[in-house]
Amino acid sequence: MQLFGTPLSTAAEVLQAEGVEMSSEGIVDFLISRVIAQVEVEVPWQPGARELLAELRERGVPCALVTMSYRSLAESVVRKAPRGSFETLVCGDDVTHAKPHPEPYLLAAQRLGVDVRRCVAIEDSPTGIASARAAGAATLAVEAVLPVPTLPGLSRTPSLALLDIDVLSRIVAGDVMDLRRRAAGRQPIEGRS
Repeated sequence: MQLFGTPLSTAAEVLQAEGVEMSSEGIVDFLISRVIAQVEVEVPWQPGARELLAELRERGVPCALVTMSYRSLAESVVRKAPRGSFETLVCGDDVTHAKPHPEPYLLAAQRLGVDVRRCVAIEDSPTGIASARAAGAATLAVEAVLPVPTLPGLSRTPSLALLDIDVLSRIVAGDVMDLRRRAAGRQPIEGRS
């Protein structure tokens, strides 16, 4: 869990400190090749991800995949996504500064030709959440792997299956939504940030 959402170069340094006797490049190459092999068999989509991507595509909403994974891995995932799901990719090897720096999200907005403040970033790691928020994107944290703290202006959900274009429209308009309450059978906390 310590490595979740970190750049692969950082993961390699941590693994070396834990006793893995390989070069940083060797560790990164090994990790990428193993994950690509798994993705080629089956992408472990989060519940609701494919449906949300399909709805956004049908409505003409441009999407970017912003990941600190290397391009070779990200392209493997995109090949398994519904056709036309992503207009662009921003990968770990595309940026000078990795998440939590704002550069990845600023580059994605630039490539999409949109103002980052008119974007909703959907993130599931602390470094990704920090990156999106630092860039100025409305941010929705998915508690799929790690718990997400309550932060001013941060929307949260336990699952992508609770999302649709109406929810995302409200978030980009400034509503802060806590869909964890909706999942538990209570109404979401909503308000202006």
